[in-house]
Amino acid sequence: MVACVTMKKDSTRPKEPRRASTVILIREEGGVLQVFLLERSGGSGSFPGNYVFPGGTVDPGDGNSELWKAHVDMDPKEVSRRLGGGLSEEEVFAFAVAAIRETFEEAGVLLAYRSEQTKGDLERVCERRMSTTGLHKDWAQELVVSEGWTLAFTMLARWAHWITPELMPYRFDTRFFMAFMPQGQECVPDTRETTQGIWVSPEKGLAGNLNGEIPLSAPTLVTLQELLQYSNIEELQKEVQSRPWGEALLPRLIPLPQGSLILEPWDPMYHSEFEIDPKELASSTLPLGEPFSRMCQHEGIWRPVEH
Repeated sequence: MVACVTMKKDSTRPKEPRRASTVILIREEGGVLQVFLLERSGGSGSFPGNYVFPGGTVDPGDGNSELWKAHVDMDPKEVSRRLGGGLSEEEVFAFAVAAIRETFEEAGVLLAYRSEQTKGDLERVCERRMSTTGLHKDWAQELVVSEGWTLAFTMLARWAHWITPELMPYRFDTRFFMAFMPQGQECVPDTRETTQGIWVSPEKGLAGNLNGEIPLSAPTLVTLQELLQYSNIEELQKEVQSRPWGEALLPRLIPLPQGSLILEPWDPMYHSEFEIDPKELASSTLPLGEPFSRMCQHEGIWRPVEH
């Protein structure tokens, strides 16, 4: 008889999550919808070795809305209408600025422009990023204030609001934005926090995760699953025109003797105590594209499983 583990709610006080922003970069190649994923370095504090979307934590200067107001391509009311929804002015600017800043730092894609911009303008900023010294702490402020760039808030759209499970050692309160790849730019990993980047269709990304070639972080896996329902970029552009943040998604993490189990908020047992046989999880992986509410991590790979 196989022993089962009783899954109870943990009463330990969770760590306070840090604010963060993530950007789902989208393009269409040969009629196929693709997303850009970065492989986190093995020594990274969060999601080591996993493929994720570009993103990172919100810096203190990101929320200086009084500074940024004059350097974005929307007026404050439009910023609130398009990107807000339960966020204060400081918060919406902080998340949006962080999204643009982190996308350039990690993926080399700059969601910003200059009036009468030349190809050389962008090349100079990109060269600065890849230099031996890299970008200094306040590079984004210098870019808009001293060099006349405008942050393209109009290129950002709301997608989802994720909060890291309470038992995780590193926790983030993350806004997932979507942006469509600007023309004339290329994604180039920073080679510091990330080791390589790939463009992949949601289907191939999920298949690569199942066979262990493209190990996805848990929220990345869920996002690619969501994107399966969009067959082209026009459908996705229509979706994000009025998409709200929706309720914050706080998965439930359950440690197992080997690995972990995640229950998404829509799982029928999310709020309940229950028993599960850890050995059965190895044979309960769901096929590609099948709806799921649970993921099991084993040997660094998160895979959707039956409940």
